[in-house]
Amino acid sequence: QVQLVESGGGLSQPGGSLRLSCEATIDRFDTYDWAWFRQAPGKEREFVALIRRNEGKYYGDSVKGRFTIARDNAKNTMYLQMTSLKPEDAAIYFCAGRKNIVGFVPRAPRDFNYWGQGIQVTVSS
Repeated sequence: QVQLVESGGGLSQPGGSLRLSCEATIDRFDTYDWAWFRQAPGKEREFVALIRRNEGKYYGDSVKGRFTIARDNAKNTMYLQMTSLKPEDAAIYFCAGRKNIVGFVPRAPRDFNYWGQGIQVTVSS
């Protein structure tokens, strides 16, 4: 059974940093593309970042230059380093995964098969 577990969320002041982790119980973690999405109250789920099997990285416009996605295939874990946090970054953050397909860059929630339960990030002074 595939399981994704996020950790590292919590409260940060504006301008602060947090690092999220997503540990996956899944065979062949290295053959998957992994992503972070977020959802604020009353809003649609938003693409945050993607790291592909070949380490190619993609970011949503609102987080470019502030967030960094990474993966450690030996640990079956994906990360999201968030810096210069803003109040508008507050949301529930979800990790998601799907098998890599060459030439296909998944960026919509419907593109992903596996999801974590989500973790709260709050940005407030």
